[in-house]
Amino acid sequence: MTDIEIAKSVQMRPITDVAADLGINVDDLELYGKYKAKVPLSYKERKPRYKEPKLILVSAISPTPAGEGKTTVSIGLSQALNKIGKQSTVVLREPSLGPVFGIKGGATGGGYSQVLPMEDINLHFTGDFSAVEKAHNLLAAMIDNNIQSKNHSLNLDPRTISWKRVMDMNDRSLRKIVVGLGGTASGIPRETGFDITAASEVMAILCLSNDIQDLKTRLGNIFVGYTFDKKPVYARDLKAHGAMTVLLKDAIKPNLVQTIEGTPAFVHGGPFANIAQGTNTIIATKTSMALSEYTVTEAGFGFDLGAEKFLDIKCRAAGIAPNAVVLVATVRALKYHGGMSLKDLKIPNLDFLKKGIVNLQKHIENIKLFNLAPIVAINRFTTDSQEELDFIKEYCCKAGVPVAIANVWEQGGAGAMELADIVVESAAHCCPLFKPLYELEDSVKNKIAKIACNIYGAEAVDYTAKAKVTLQRIHDLGLDGLAVCIAKTQKSLSDNPELLGRPKDFVVTVREIEIAAGAGFLIPITGEIMRMPGLPETPASEHIDIDENGEILGLF
Repeated sequence: MTDIEIAKSVQMRPITDVAADLGINVDDLELYGKYKAKVPLSYKERKPRYKEPKLILVSAISPTPAGEGKTTVSIGLSQALNKIGKQSTVVLREPSLGPVFGIKGGATGGGYSQVLPMEDINLHFTGDFSAVEKAHNLLAAMIDNNIQSKNHSLNLDPRTISWKRVMDMNDRSLRKIVVGLGGTASGIPRETGFDITAASEVMAILCLSNDIQDLKTRLGNIFVGYTFDKKPVYARDLKAHGAMTVLLKDAIKPNLVQTIEGTPAFVHGGPFANIAQGTNTIIATKTSMALSEYTVTEAGFGFDLGAEKFLDIKCRAAGIAPNAVVLVATVRALKYHGGMSLKDLKIPNLDFLKKGIVNLQKHIENIKLFNLAPIVAINRFTTDSQEELDFIKEYCCKAGVPVAIANVWEQGGAGAMELADIVVESAAHCCPLFKPLYELEDSVKNKIAKIACNIYGAEAVDYTAKAKVTLQRIHDLGLDGLAVCIAKTQKSLSDNPELLGRPKDFVVTVREIEIAAGAGFLIPITGEIMRMPGLPETPASEHIDIDENGEILGLF
C-alpha cells in the first residue's frame, strides 16, 4: 500500500487519550477536532515526570534524490522505545506546503512509521504557517506604510530595507519583484521579493522563543534597514512587534498528534535546514522533555546543516543537550555518493558503496567534534543486498560506532527495536561533555570558518564584496556576538551540489549575509542557494487530487 493508504487504514486514538498518556489534563487541551490539539505553554515549565529525561537527536548523511528517511526513522525509533517498555514522544517539524506540492508530496514519515492525521499535517494543519506568514507580512506592510507616511515617517531609506514578504509555496517568479507601482497612492516603488514562509525570520523566532514575552522581544529586535541619516531601524521602532505577537498567540502553542502506533507526537514549527535553522520549536522539545522519558527529535537534512544548527543555535538558546545522536544512512544513498547513477541504485554494487562510504565517515567525525557519540541507523530498503548491509555494519564496527538496521517503513516500531536498545544504552552512559563548535564571542569570520572548515571540510572561506560590506555593517550594529546559520546546498558537504561523497580542496564562497537579529543569528548565504525554491518540472501537485467523497489522493 501507499503511505496514504496505510495511514487511512489505521484507527486513530482520540487525542484526549494520547494526551492522557503524557499526564496532560483533558480540560487543558485546545482541540482541533478529534485527533489534533494544542497544549498550553505552562506544561513546558512543569517538573519533569521522569527523573532523568533523555533527548535523542536524529540526523543523517548528506541527502540524495534516493531519500534517506530521517523522519521515518525518528518516528519508528520513538515507537520502538515504547515497545521495549520506555515512554517516548517524537518531536518533529511541520511540513511546508511548498515541498508538499513541489517535489516531496508530503513530509510525515512513511509506511508504518508515520504521524497522523497525515493529510491534515501535510496541508493547513492548525494554521501555524498561516499565522507566521501573516505576522511576517504585517511587518512588510507597516514598513511600506511608514515610507509612504508624511506625518508618521521614520525617514526609512527604501534602498536599505532587507525585509521581504513570504508565502508558503514554491514560486521562483517571486524571488525578485518591484512593489509600489501604480502612482503615488500605491506607495513608493522599490525592489524587494518573496522568501518561502519556512525561511522567514518570524518562523525562526517562533522556533527559538521560550515564551510569549521572549517571542515579543525577539520580534521587536528584527532589523529592518536604515534611515536616510544612517540610523538602524528595528520592528520595535515601527511598533509592529505587539500586533505580530497577537497573530502568533496560538501558533506558539505546540501541536499534539500521534504516530501510526499511537505514540504521542509534537509537530510544531517548520524551518528548512538549508536556508534556516531547520529544527522544531524549543517549546515543543522542552514540553516533551517535561512529559516524557525519551524525546526523539530530528534536525533537517544532513548533520552538516540541521544538526550543526540544532547544536550550535537551538541547544544554546534552550539550555539543552542531546544524550544520544542517531545518524541515518541508506545503502542506496551511499552508492549515489560513490558515483552510481540514480536509475541503477536498486542494483547491488559493493564498489560504489565502498566509494561512497566516505560521506558517512565525515558525518561520524562531525558528531565527535561536539563531544557526542554517534549511533548509525541503516534505514533498510527492499532492494538492499545482505552483502551491502554487512559492509556498512562491518565498517561501523571497525570505527567503533554502534550500528543497527532499521526496517521501520515496513515494520514500524518492531523494525527498530535493536536500534532502540542501543539508544537506551548510549543515553544511559552519556557524559555531559557536549560543547558547541564555536563561542559566540568569536568573530563572525571565525565562526563561519570553524563551520566551513571543520564541518564541511573546506580549505578556506571567500567573501564577495557585498558580503564584506555586510560584515562591516554587522560590526557597526554591534551584532558580532550572534550565532551563524549558514545557508548552503543540502546535496553536498560543500557549497557546490555537484560535489558528492567527501569533497576536498574546495573553497566556500559567502556571496551575501542576511541579519536575523530577532532570531539571534546571522545568515551567510553560500553558492547558488535560494530562499524561495522553485517547482520542479513535474511538481507533485500534478498527482494530488480529491474524489467525490472528499478523499485526498496522491499525497505520499
